[in-house]
Amino acid sequence: MIVEPEFKNKFLPEHGYKPYKCKVCGATFWSRVPRETCPDRPCSKYDFLIKDYPNIKSLSLEEARRKFIDYFVRNNHGYIEPYPVLARWRNDLYLTIASIVVFQPAVTEGIVDPPSNPLVIVQPCIRLEDIDNVGLTFGRHLTSFEMGGHHAFNKKDNHVYWVNETLRYAFEFFTKEIGIDPDDLVFKESWWEGGGNAGPAYEVVVDGLEVATLVFMKYRITDDKRELMPITVVDTGYGIERIAWLTQRLPTSYHTIYGELVGKYKDLLEIEEPPYDVLRRIAYLLSDKEIDSLDKLKHEIERIGYTKHYEQLIESIRLYTLLDHIRTISLMLSDYIVPSNIGEGYLARLVIRRALKTLLQLNVEPSMLEDIILELFKLQADYWKDNYIYSKFQERMDYIIDVLSVETKRFLDVIDRGFRVVKKILKKKKKLDLDAMIEIYDSHGIPPEIVVSYASRLGIKLDVPPNFYSIVASRHGGSRALIKEKKTDIPSDIASWASSFPETTLLFHKDPYMREFKARILGIKDNYVILDQTAFYPRGGGQEHDTGVIEIADNKYRVEGVYKVGDIIIHRLDKDPSPEKIGTEIRGVIDWDRRYTLMKHHTATHIILSAARRVLGEHVWQAGAEKTTEKARLDITHHKQITEEEIRRIEEIANKIIQEHIGLEIHYLPKFEAERCYGLKIYEGGAVIQPIIRIVEIPGYDAEACFGTHVANTSEVGAIKIINAEKIQDGVYRLEYIASTRLPPYIEKLENEIKEIANVLGLGTGSPVNSARKKARELSEQRMLISKYRKLVKELLMKNIENSRIPVCNTYVAVVKQSIGDKQLFRELVEYYSLKKKYIVISYDEKIVEIATHPETCRNKKIDLTKVVEELKKYGAKGGGKKDHVTIRMEQPEKHIGKIIELIANQCKPTP
Repeated sequence: MIVEPEFKNKFLPEHGYKPYKCKVCGATFWSRVPRETCPDRPCSKYDFLIKDYPNIKSLSLEEARRKFIDYFVRNNHGYIEPYPVLARWRNDLYLTIASIVVFQPAVTEGIVDPPSNPLVIVQPCIRLEDIDNVGLTFGRHLTSFEMGGHHAFNKKDNHVYWVNETLRYAFEFFTKEIGIDPDDLVFKESWWEGGGNAGPAYEVVVDGLEVATLVFMKYRITDDKRELMPITVVDTGYGIERIAWLTQRLPTSYHTIYGELVGKYKDLLEIEEPPYDVLRRIAYLLSDKEIDSLDKLKHEIERIGYTKHYEQLIESIRLYTLLDHIRTISLMLSDYIVPSNIGEGYLARLVIRRALKTLLQLNVEPSMLEDIILELFKLQADYWKDNYIYSKFQERMDYIIDVLSVETKRFLDVIDRGFRVVKKILKKKKKLDLDAMIEIYDSHGIPPEIVVSYASRLGIKLDVPPNFYSIVASRHGGSRALIKEKKTDIPSDIASWASSFPETTLLFHKDPYMREFKARILGIKDNYVILDQTAFYPRGGGQEHDTGVIEIADNKYRVEGVYKVGDIIIHRLDKDPSPEKIGTEIRGVIDWDRRYTLMKHHTATHIILSAARRVLGEHVWQAGAEKTTEKARLDITHHKQITEEEIRRIEEIANKIIQEHIGLEIHYLPKFEAERCYGLKIYEGGAVIQPIIRIVEIPGYDAEACFGTHVANTSEVGAIKIINAEKIQDGVYRLEYIASTRLPPYIEKLENEIKEIANVLGLGTGSPVNSARKKARELSEQRMLISKYRKLVKELLMKNIENSRIPVCNTYVAVVKQSIGDKQLFRELVEYYSLKKKYIVISYDEKIVEIATHPETCRNKKIDLTKVVEELKKYGAKGGGKKDHVTIRMEQPEKHIGKIIELIANQCKPTP
């Protein structure tokens, strides 16, 4: 094993620290006093819970956060406001799992300069990989937490600081600011990776509690391989909640974080915790144990002799789970995550449903579930209202309450239909493995505990791994796993070839109205051509590429495809130009009508998005878009059905924006300045990892990072008509619309359809609406008349059936010939005689025979209609069904009615 040079530091030896080898875990750690084991669990217990610290003053969470920020600001670190927990600025990660994520990969790869160097930030983070351990470990595991990070970004020409300075900051902060005795402060050699980067690290430990991790980030992780980064990064993570917990030394970190809220939750849920001294003792005695299930907890409680407090402890753990999960849910929803079955929406729903399941385990009645979870949220919103990180809970309360209400109703619906689903699945296979359990959760939303409960009713025992939700979260990109970005649709050899060329000058950005241009050929490979500049727009951002003609000498080539690879534009032609033409000047001509339509549809998309947000709410986010010459579409996130009235209002606002004759503005801004000016909504179309970002702004309405081509003024869009709105998946709705010159063909099509409908219905040439109303009245009158005729026919048929019924097996066989094509009438007759009067009904037409009866008739008379089908197959019949209901296809069924009755009668004859 290679020892990282970062562990050969000067600071620790100069301050009396020596390296020791832990006899339990084998890790190397640095301490000022001799130790046989590292003071980190599981090698040590939480000694801080029972130890006295005369120089440490109790700090609230807010005081610990402020002390951390102030210390580093005094030491020349620029302060950065926290970012959302939803990592909108990245395309490869859903959630903000660490403070360094804010600066990956743009800053860590040296693409963009940091907003300050060095800097300090306290970032709310979410990690779901240990969600199943929340509560069980008395506060060591949280799904959401505050990470204090001070970061330095070192380039070859700008070294800021590295290992020794980082260790000095940690030593000074914990000893001078917090008051920890240097002899209690230990530095343990470690390793950390996340968000695509990795490096050696020191874990800062105080009497069993890890309070910080100091990472010296040197590597990027690519396909599980380490590559050296172009810059080195000091990436530190100080646990703000843990620092406060250390100073307060309460039994759990939940008591430190949530304070008086613990008592309010207890009162609402009618929960009683073990006495504080008992709870502290249990937390201390079990702090070195790996407890990942209630079974293990029970075993450990019995071992240490606190069995009588076990039931209180179980309820307390569920209480702590709810405190943690409600804050995490509030963080996610206040950053406008929309629960769904994919992406970050899936992760939000996972936490919501785990909280709802926990409430059911606390015996909350399903009818009270919505009221209780809303009250738990409101208590948190009130508790955090003066905290600048969490005050948005109050500001965005309407949306959060709406989502929680909708999600609770969906969860209850899942529970209601869950037994039928599980029963059907378990009929096919009596045992379910982990993948099958996850499939049930993913496809039907049924929690594993509910599956186990339903299975037990059927006499089937199922086992669920204690870390089920952690596994599910990790499979959906919940924490450190990176989501693979889509690859370009250009052949890989062409993309590799193109990457060696200089940046293409983008004439379509300089003047999107440019219809033709001149340029020089830089490269030719088969039918692919690279120019020094181009007005041909490449496929990207949902906008189709331009087409047109490139004239090389006396030859014309159709441009069939245009692509972007990095900063290079590649043109795919209809035939191969000669490589000898490299260096030749060309003339390019754009298919202008196509380009102009695409420009208008692209601007219309920005307009529709802005309008949708005004109507539906700030949570609306672009989930996909496409701009073609025929129409455009926008997929948006939304948590419930979009109504016709809302569609009308979106369209109305969109056309108002067009009528306001607003000039679009294009800005080129540094990344962090663009984010400060316009917020993270600039990434509606996806994250942009570039030092300078192109912002397309419709002043007063919308501003987005956008590569596409746009009209100069909203009035050029002409008008917008939404032609379709539909739900395409859970939490995502699609709006399709047309603009400008696409409207006349659409209107003409509608007019032709109206005329055709009028002709089919015989509405004449007057007002189609008035004519249709007249036809509707006539139709209504005819239906009433038909209803009266049906009643008379039904009475006649019923008299005929009663007069011709045949006694069989102590009941009757009723034969119903479907002599007229009124399927509803004959369905009513079959259902009445089979289900209400419990006759055996034989209903037939020219080809089909249907035999039906009440299930009780089958049981009492020992009749199985499927046996009748098997016998009739000898006569060429085909069909099947259940014991009490079969359908048979056969020729001339009327000839076989007598045989059918005989086969039924034979089944209930006593056997000799």
